[in-house]
Amino acid sequence: MITVLLADDQRLVRAGLRMLIEDTADLAVVGEAADGVEAVRLYAELGPDLVVMDLRMPGLDGVAATRQILASSPRAKVLVLTTFDDDDHLFPALSAGASGYFVKDTEPAVLLDAIRRTVEGDLLFSPALLRRLIGRALHARPVPETPTPPADVTPREREVLRLVGEGHGNQAIADRLHLGVSTVKTHVANLLDKTGTDNRVRLAVYASKLTD
Repeated sequence: MITVLLADDQRLVRAGLRMLIEDTADLAVVGEAADGVEAVRLYAELGPDLVVMDLRMPGLDGVAATRQILASSPRAKVLVLTTFDDDDHLFPALSAGASGYFVKDTEPAVLLDAIRRTVEGDLLFSPALLRRLIGRALHARPVPETPTPPADVTPREREVLRLVGEGHGNQAIADRLHLGVSTVKTHVANLLDKTGTDNRVRLAVYASKLTD
């Protein structure tokens, strides 16, 4: 069962999301927050698998709340769900550590799939969009000028690292390398540990800089 915390200042939006999520057998809403402060507090109390985070909220906004959650729990998963699809909202959210970004007119089935796949470690952006994210993140969160893979990275992990840097999700990597998805997930987890990166966006940044 995947547990979800909803953070949105609009009660009707939270109610709709709760109905959508709880109509599935494998997802459950464990809490609701009406602002960023409450989202941070409830995340610490409930430890959900994923936070569905709005950006425009009173008091502490979604970007700041995401940053605080990731600071206390680096492997936390935050999926942004917002009205805004412009770069001025997108890049700050992802630089804060969000694992994905969707707008509120997303099809319900797509959102449910995104929740599942984000928890599994996928990034749900097109390669072109991820390249934009990487370019911005390289300025916001600098990595070493000439990073090199740790000595204990295996040849297969190097292949996975390259594909992560190109923006491919776990299923796409599995298809390209003729591996099981669970095997790819293991490789990605090992790469996070070996490279000292704490989420997949930063691993992609690392891989992009490595192959420049």
